Amino acid sequence: MPPAADTTASPRTGARPQTERPSAPAKYLGVLFAVAIAAAAVNLRPVVTSLGPLLDPVRADLGMSSTLAGLLAAVPSLCFALFGFLAPAAARRIGPIAVITAGMGAITAGVLARSFAGGTAAFLLLTALALAGVAVSNVLLPVVIKRYFPEKVGPMIGLYSMALSAGTALAALVSVPLTSALGGDWRYGLGVWAGLGALALVLWLPVLIAKRERGERAGSAGAPAKLPITRSRTAWAMAGYFGLQATGAYVVMGFLSKIFQDSGIDKGTSGALLAVTMVIGVPVSFVLPNLAARRGDQRLFVVVLASFGIAGYAGLAFAPAGAPWVWAVLVGLSNCAFPLVLTMIGLRARTAGGVAQLSVFAQGVGYLISIPGPILVGWIYQATGRWYGPLGFLALLLVPQMLFGLRAARARHVEDEAVHPAERVKA
Repeated sequence: MPPAADTTASPRTGARPQTERPSAPAKYLGVLFAVAIAAAAVNLRPVVTSLGPLLDPVRADLGMSSTLAGLLAAVPSLCFALFGFLAPAAARRIGPIAVITAGMGAITAGVLARSFAGGTAAFLLLTALALAGVAVSNVLLPVVIKRYFPEKVGPMIGLYSMALSAGTALAALVSVPLTSALGGDWRYGLGVWAGLGALALVLWLPVLIAKRERGERAGSAGAPAKLPITRSRTAWAMAGYFGLQATGAYVVMGFLSKIFQDSGIDKGTSGALLAVTMVIGVPVSFVLPNLAARRGDQRLFVVVLASFGIAGYAGLAFAPAGAPWVWAVLVGLSNCAFPLVLTMIGLRARTAGGVAQLSVFAQGVGYLISIPGPILVGWIYQATGRWYGPLGFLALLLVPQMLFGLRAARARHVEDEAVHPAERVKA
């Protein structure tokens, strides 16, 4: 139900029953909350995808070595894992809405400040600040959706995923032309994205004030019990599925344009093809979670998305210039495993507290799993000079991804699995 449902229905009296309707202020707050979630999601990828097209001038201006540029490519996954693990503790202390609001502030400050960085070290640190905001929001947005929209998890995850895909595609598409329009200075081209963060921050502040969340410290009646989450096979399967889909997504974002260019396709077209893989996720990310949430399990979607990926990678390996738009669409559909896994995280726990613990575990461990993939793909390409090996590796990786996904997609709850042996005996 929407956030407006936090307002309890009027108590029953002896009068005839009345239809329970939220008050007008509560209804408007619900709409504002949904818009704020979408605005936050839009900010979760431009920190990374706005930098890729501008990396060459950034490196040249800051004197960044190739080694440090490689480290910069690994920073997102490292930050997502590290700060993602810290998010639940912060949420228990001050509430998830407060943490997400602070995350929007960190994104805004980090993106704006790094555009004025005078050296590589400052640039990396400020990028890490922005990514810290992304990381905590990544983990906690599914939590607030589960808590405040418990009967609309599918549609709200769809809205969240669609907005995230839109932000990803927008930053990749317009960073270069936007920089040119602002005079050609990369500092303006990167710094302008702080405006999106500031807008999201402005939207979250009234939600924070209206909700007046308190931390779930020990002793409070609503404090969720800490689950031994590592005992849950579903949690481990979710982490594996999340990590392997993230591996494929980061490889595609980093190398797809190069694959098309090596096949003889010009830079402009190869950029458009990369944009297609991201844009296709916008409508699919809205529809897929709704469909997935209506089913008891999501195994069918796991298999279909993996099949799209295998077909797309095969086409890229053997005939990249033969039907490039088809391969781009297939790979983009395969990457829609991301909104699917977010939906499953929201469905595999009974409570918001369970979602929080599952979310941080799946995303934290998952992002750690994803770190070696892009590095290994780059090494295989450098060693062979061809894309058969890297693309074959990605296709093979979809097999364990599908197996993990089939286990994670079963209609189970982590609270039923992540219990101490003594508790299981009592049950």
